[in-house]
Amino acid sequence: MAIPPYKTPARTSYDIVIVGGAAVGSSIAYWLSQALGTSASILVVERDSSYEFSSTALSTSAIRQQYSNPINVKISQFGIEIIRGFAERMAPYFKGEPAPDLGFREHGYLYCCSPEGVEAARARVDLQRSLGAHTLFLEPGPLKDRFPWLNVEDLGGGAWGSRDEGWFDSMGLLNGFRRAARGSGVEYVDNAVTGLDAVGGKVVAARLATGQTISCGTLVDAAGPRAQQVAAMAGLSIPVAPYKRYSFVFSSATPIPGRMPNVIDLSGTFVRPEGELFLTGNTPLDDGPADYDDFEMHHEEFEERIWPALWHRIPAFDALKVQTSWTGHYEYNMLDHNGIVGFHPEVTNFMFANGFSGHGLQQSPAVGRAVSELIVHGAFQTLDLSPFGYERIPRNEPFLEEAVI
Repeated sequence: MAIPPYKTPARTSYDIVIVGGAAVGSSIAYWLSQALGTSASILVVERDSSYEFSSTALSTSAIRQQYSNPINVKISQFGIEIIRGFAERMAPYFKGEPAPDLGFREHGYLYCCSPEGVEAARARVDLQRSLGAHTLFLEPGPLKDRFPWLNVEDLGGGAWGSRDEGWFDSMGLLNGFRRAARGSGVEYVDNAVTGLDAVGGKVVAARLATGQTISCGTLVDAAGPRAQQVAAMAGLSIPVAPYKRYSFVFSSATPIPGRMPNVIDLSGTFVRPEGELFLTGNTPLDDGPADYDDFEMHHEEFEERIWPALWHRIPAFDALKVQTSWTGHYEYNMLDHNGIVGFHPEVTNFMFANGFSGHGLQQSPAVGRAVSELIVHGAFQTLDLSPFGYERIPRNEPFLEEAVI
């Protein structure tokens, strides 16, 4: 994997060092810069400033409120608020240039539901609606009426997000946060953290690939799929590893009429429109920890598993042609598929912002704000993300979320 030439930071000591500058790291940098201004020195160390292999760039860039846990619903609601107002929020940092329009496509998610899963699906919809979401449960008849191209014969119904769900420009979000953070005094450096020095229950310095040792007051692990690498440098461990996900963009000889949502099939395969084309993916059979630099594509996943599932659910998908494909990494939390957010109880200035298991992009606005609050105020000020705390990891107490794709 090609890495751009590394550079040297401007200083030898920083109040806050953030390891990883993709969506989560740059959101943290942005919110810290808004809270602290220039009163604190902040460094973001990003090993690949092209972001070519970052999970942000390789994600499917979607956001939903269809979760089973209230905290995850609220996190996404804040994400929608940020997406809708992003251009206005970023305008001061673009000084006459057009601020990023994230191109939000508000088509919703459609979760297909088996007959035996109807009761649980209705309960999730009721929860989401009680929190202000616009999810609807549609029985097979109304589901077919709204989406006539859908095969509903083996379904008990479907949960559809009629508002505030869809997909958007992931790199627009990242680049906006990054530019705003830099415009507020945050320093970004192309480099890699290769070691951490800890003394008396605190990380006191980060060692860089270029040989420098950078003193720090707080160390934030926002390294995405490489989160465990960074934690291990401080003698810590979290159950986070890279899991490969294959994405395919295809054309269909038969168009799908109307406003097609992001369809989540019973098989776990998803599909949504992407202009005149379609984007699809699934949970692969070989699902498990991958090497950090393993981005090898498995094309047979489409032919052998995805296409049959698509054709069953959407019979119009009988003649498809893959146009492009790529492999990305989930930063997968093997305990419970939810984020780990907060300080370590013993290495007290080591902050986790890891393990979002495919939800990091959509959760990055709220997570960035929450991490900033913990650093600046010592406690959450807005959304209480304490159930995401590290303490559940050694206790082996999963924070359960039913609606994981």
